Amino acid sequence: MSEPFSVRVTVRGYETDVQGHLNQAVYLNYAEHARWSLLQEAGITQSGLISQGVGPVALETTIRYKRELLAGDEADVSCVFAWSGGKVFTIGQTITRADGTVAAEITAVGGLLDLTKRKLVPNPQDIFRELAVKPDLFGL
Repeated sequence: MSEPFSVRVTVRGYETDVQGHLNQAVYLNYAEHARWSLLQEAGITQSGLISQGVGPVALETTIRYKRELLAGDEADVSCVFAWSGGKVFTIGQTITRADGTVAAEITAVGGLLDLTKRKLVPNPQDIFRELAVKPDLFGL
């Protein structure tokens, strides 16, 4: 497992619900933003994935809401990949308010889909390692 990669986001007013809380669906957007930011920082692009004939897929996502986020709040969204050696990997993410309070914990199970066969590739970490200029960001 690697050290957490993190990006900062600011909650925008239009992302909140009628109670003023960050809308539940936006937590997924923040998590996705952090994952793609990690890929970009590691040197992996969408075109690079497509050139290998693969694309990332989400298989399962769990969100545990801990504390509210309100418009104007700043939060850090972390991202850590864990590799099991099989077809899937786990991504652990934490959304932490600027004051250090954990707002949400997200666990996702993902894989890389072979875009021709429409099946998961057997060792996605090998493709990440091959494409990344900074594989250490994935704990590889």
